Amino acid sequence: MATQPTSSQSSPPVPTAPTEWETVRPVNKAAIAQEPTATSAKMEEEEVLHASIKAGSVAQIVVAAIAVVGLIYLLKVVLVTVLTAMLLAFALEPLVHQLHRIRTPRPVGALLAVLLLIAVAAGSTHFFYNRAVDFATELPKYSSKIRGTISGLRAQTSKIEESTKSVIASPKLNNRPVPVEIQESPGLSNIISAGSGTLGELLLAISFVPFLVYFMLTWKDHMHANTVHLFPKEHRLVAHRTVARISEMIRSFITGNLIIGVANALISGIVFWRLGIPYFYFLGALSGFVSLVPYLGVFLALLPPLAAGIGILDKTGVSTVFVTVVGLHIVTTNVIFPKVVGKRLRLNPLAVTLALLFWAWIWGAMGLILAVPLVAMTKIVCDYVDSLRGFGAWLGD
Repeated sequence: MATQPTSSQSSPPVPTAPTEWETVRPVNKAAIAQEPTATSAKMEEEEVLHASIKAGSVAQIVVAAIAVVGLIYLLKVVLVTVLTAMLLAFALEPLVHQLHRIRTPRPVGALLAVLLLIAVAAGSTHFFYNRAVDFATELPKYSSKIRGTISGLRAQTSKIEESTKSVIASPKLNNRPVPVEIQESPGLSNIISAGSGTLGELLLAISFVPFLVYFMLTWKDHMHANTVHLFPKEHRLVAHRTVARISEMIRSFITGNLIIGVANALISGIVFWRLGIPYFYFLGALSGFVSLVPYLGVFLALLPPLAAGIGILDKTGVSTVFVTVVGLHIVTTNVIFPKVVGKRLRLNPLAVTLALLFWAWIWGAMGLILAVPLVAMTKIVCDYVDSLRGFGAWLGD
């Protein structure tokens, strides 16, 4: 009889296929081990890409800045003419506005204002030109006094030069002949021909100023409205406020400088008259208005009275000139000017000095006159642009 297999005598185990976990687990371990390396390599590539993009952006900004500076330098005649006309238009705008209030058409009022400007400019030029010619004519009378004043300095300088040559130069070199170069003294025709190009450009630029002032006054409202409409709708309110603030700043700047310049000219003229300096009215006006140039004006304002007072002023007179010019400059710059102009033109001294240096290098003497309004306009624009407010705060006091 066949026996039934017992439980201890079980059939051999049937091999089964490996489960999904046992098959996939070694692969997942390798992928997990490789993931940090791949992630770090990808992050490094992104960092290199961002750094290259940032470097390219900085290079583009630098190139654009250099191009703008070069363009400003090349177009200095055009830009100086336009900015000068703009300042004059702002100065004449109150007169045109008052004429418009009494029902005078704006074109007629602008024409009257421009004609008044031309008359004042012509009269002032004629007066100061004659005074300058008279002063230059009488200046040789003081040549002996000027030579006597600087003869001591020349003697001391020659002694120092001779002692230096005796110490440095060798005896062999002293026996050699010294080459002499003979140059023809420049005549009047040579000077005129050499400066004819610059003089022609200046006259051409001046001839455009009255026309620019007239059209700026006539089309003021049109230009203001269309300048604001150049911006998107969401930025037009900010643009309107910026333009209005710039206009107010320029108007107050011109008015303040005119009032302070006239006051400085009167005080300086009276002091120079009491000291016996010739052409005190001419030198007082020149010194008073030149003193308005920030920081550098005090040195330029001292030159005319001191040059005219050589041989006339004693030590007390020279000290009086120094105290008058420097005192007026300090008082007007730190006390009167801030009260007249107010908070519309608050710039720190470093920003003003850098602006004077930059614009004087770009545009020369006119750069010194236009530097402060330009940097003030830049500050106002920066105050209304979110991304530039930091730079505006740096320009402020």
